[in-house]
Amino acid sequence: MSTFVKMSTLCLLALVQAQSESQQPKIQLRLAGDKRKHYEGRLEVFYNNEWGTICDDDFSIEAAHVACRELGYLGAVAWSPSAKFGQGEGRIWLDNVHCTGGEKSLAECPSNGFGVSDCRHSEDVGVICNQKRIPGHRFINTMNNNVEVQRVEEIRIRPISSHLKRIPVTEGYVEIKDRGKWRQICDEQWTPLNSRVTCGMYGFPGEKKYNNKVYKSLSMRKKKNYWGFSVNCTGNEAHLSSCRLGKALEPKRNGTCGRGLPVVVSCVPGRAFASSSSTGFRKQPLVRLRGGANIGEGRVEVLKNGVWGTVCDDNWNLRAATIVCRELGFGSAKEALTGAKLGQGMGPVHMNEVECSGFEKSLTDCYFNNDALGCSHEEDAAVRCNIPAMGFQKRIRLSGGRNPYEGRVEVLTEKNGSLVWGTVCSENWGMIEAMVVCRQLGLGFASNAFQETWYWAGDASADNVVMSGVRCSGTEMSLPQCLHHGKHINCPRGGGRFAAGVSCSDTAPDLVLNAQLVEQTTYLEDRPMYALQCALEENCLSSTAKKNDHSSYRRLLRFSSQIHNVGQSDFRPKMGHHAWTWHECHRHYHSIEVFTHYDLLSLNGTKEAEGHKASFCLEDTQCDEGIQKRYLCANFGEQGITVGCWDTYRHDIDCQWIDITDVKPGDYIFQVVINPNYDVAESDYTNNFMKCKCRYDGYRIWTYHCHTGELRIIEGLPAGTF
Repeated sequence: MSTFVKMSTLCLLALVQAQSESQQPKIQLRLAGDKRKHYEGRLEVFYNNEWGTICDDDFSIEAAHVACRELGYLGAVAWSPSAKFGQGEGRIWLDNVHCTGGEKSLAECPSNGFGVSDCRHSEDVGVICNQKRIPGHRFINTMNNNVEVQRVEEIRIRPISSHLKRIPVTEGYVEIKDRGKWRQICDEQWTPLNSRVTCGMYGFPGEKKYNNKVYKSLSMRKKKNYWGFSVNCTGNEAHLSSCRLGKALEPKRNGTCGRGLPVVVSCVPGRAFASSSSTGFRKQPLVRLRGGANIGEGRVEVLKNGVWGTVCDDNWNLRAATIVCRELGFGSAKEALTGAKLGQGMGPVHMNEVECSGFEKSLTDCYFNNDALGCSHEEDAAVRCNIPAMGFQKRIRLSGGRNPYEGRVEVLTEKNGSLVWGTVCSENWGMIEAMVVCRQLGLGFASNAFQETWYWAGDASADNVVMSGVRCSGTEMSLPQCLHHGKHINCPRGGGRFAAGVSCSDTAPDLVLNAQLVEQTTYLEDRPMYALQCALEENCLSSTAKKNDHSSYRRLLRFSSQIHNVGQSDFRPKMGHHAWTWHECHRHYHSIEVFTHYDLLSLNGTKEAEGHKASFCLEDTQCDEGIQKRYLCANFGEQGITVGCWDTYRHDIDCQWIDITDVKPGDYIFQVVINPNYDVAESDYTNNFMKCKCRYDGYRIWTYHCHTGELRIIEGLPAGTF
């Protein structure tokens, strides 16, 4: 074959391919419906100026890969038939779609043809895409007569020079990375709803007005490089990329956009992220997050009639999750989690089948079903919120560990005008401080706190102690927010081998006491001293009890305790078998010397009587349906509490009491604290204590209003609120 014929053949093939591509229907895809994440949803097609759905007949993971890549994601994780994300409306554009997986668009895949379908919307297909996006993804806008193709890689808020040092960045130009260059957006068709979405994706609950004169003056001096599209958001989107593209803009040659200017947003940070605390009154939220490893995530709990309860995950979606996030001072929701992904709660399920418009001030303003019958704590809803970039992770590191989750703690601090790395004094270093470190690093929960780190060879240049006297409450977002010595370091042990260290974990247990059972089982018993000799040996009686006084009696406040593990991993003793303590009198081992504290307090908090319980038998007494017991104390067996199980200490065993022999009649507070010394890591220590109101008349005792965790009644909250 001659060279001329070869070239002619190649030209002909190229022409045929070009004609085929030109004849291929132009479509645009989007993810809609009841979404829990921005990268999942009902798959919808824009064709012939109308949005429609796709039938699940013959749909496959290969077709899902094509759709997700067309949407700008790396691929698909899964696909869902039978309108899992809700039924769509309008036309069913595609049916019997057959893709090989290599197509660039669903329009290239064989099907019945556009609009040819015998399906109903109960068969609408959905996809779950890989959350990672394709660098330089090509957005195709078919909402205008002329198809425009642009590449969008990233979105940012770029502050002006006078705001560069502000953390977090709350104000600046909205810019889109397009074909490797940062471009501004013309504000001619920009709306406050667009700003709301932009602020939300950067971790801010709202937007506000800004000084337009400053930016107008700057815009007069600099040449612009505008992006060629407008954006149209409803205000409920989790990300600007989820908004619809508006019509293509035609920037003037001189760099202007008609009468408009570059888009600027000014965001309102939540209270925890604001540079200065507001002195104005702030209403305490009726919503809280529990059980999350990182800032801005957790199981959703709401306050109703003074009692905290959970939310059932029926109909739980990104819109409802975003209401929670904004209410708590975060941005929009990244994920709406179901199936108790962040641990099971305790107590009532307050809300079910929540439906929000997206603009409510509180989750309690949304429509919901009061009837939670059929909902269990296995269906507790949770959220992960967008939070502002505070740069916390850049100022702390773990050094010398065997993996990224452990090591000596080293912090970046200013010394003599320059930034240097140094260690943290380990004196009084404990699990609460380790919890803050792991949170700051984004490494989950603390599993251990170390006061010696000689086995981890850290950076020798960072051996000097730069932080001492650290004491954290556990709510801090970073270690410098904890109480600590100022410029005058005081660390007698020095750094080096005695520097503080941590190990972190993705999961942790979470112990919660059943307050209702305590309230139901409380009673008094007068017991003779001759039957209390072992209890006396284990320090379970008050100091007035005498060893050889066999004729007297002690008055004991008895009760049962049921301790549930509602976390995400098993609760295990800190020490192994070899370190357990044998107690001859009761003839058993103590795996944790002080597992619970029992106290009777005066109304002003003074301790009037006390007791404690050693962990001589941590085991799975009972478990939720479908969960197998793993721990049994018999025969020196493994001790612990499995996730979804509970350990019961009956009222009639030794030391399951408070000795109130010397207590006068009156009103008291009965308090139980689990894991009081934080010997074992947990995801949440705030629910480790229980309090009851208590009245003693010298003969009988009444306990009532028992509750776990924070105060049950919030001051100023009307009865029956929500």
